[in-house]
Amino acid sequence: MVFQSDPYSVLLVSASEKLNAAVLPLLPGTDFWPVTTVGSMSRAKRLLLEQRYDLVIVNAPLPDGMGTDFAVKLCGETDAAIALLIRHELYEETNARALPSGVVVVSKPTNSQLLLQVIRDLCALRERLRAMRDKQATVEEKMEEIRRMNQAKWLLIEREGLSEQAAHERILRTAMERRISKRAAAEIIRQNAEASGDAV
Repeated sequence: MVFQSDPYSVLLVSASEKLNAAVLPLLPGTDFWPVTTVGSMSRAKRLLLEQRYDLVIVNAPLPDGMGTDFAVKLCGETDAAIALLIRHELYEETNARALPSGVVVVSKPTNSQLLLQVIRDLCALRERLRAMRDKQATVEEKMEEIRRMNQAKWLLIEREGLSEQAAHERILRTAMERRISKRAAAEIIRQNAEASGDAV
């Protein structure tokens, strides 16, 4: 069932033994590990300071609050996939409030088949969030590479009188000759300039 080689870590925030007994068998250790269950938001918040989770399932209400704001805040602060289980009479209002933040809202009472589908949906959502995070990291790395190359190019232009094209070619040549990335080559050029006192 999992979309990745490693199991998904799960935090179940629920004070209901009945619901816990229904959810835990749907989280086999081969696909989900570790699975941690806590009975309050305060305990969940402490755990979340120490560990990241792939999936968080919040069963409202909790002894220390409804849990809606907690679930919404988690969506904004983590890249975990979040589900909020809420009584059916509160579903429409809660869904309208929490869904725009990315919380999957589930009406109670529920059954094992629906819970299993929710867990599968959370896994799919987690993979999408993971892909977006990886893409963002790639974009940031590319932007940093461009920034480093521009710094090195301007050093070569200012200190050696090269044209922008010639400076660019120098960086590429350094990267090829040393079999390193363009970013690493740009950094070497910058460090060399600083070491020789040419950097401003």
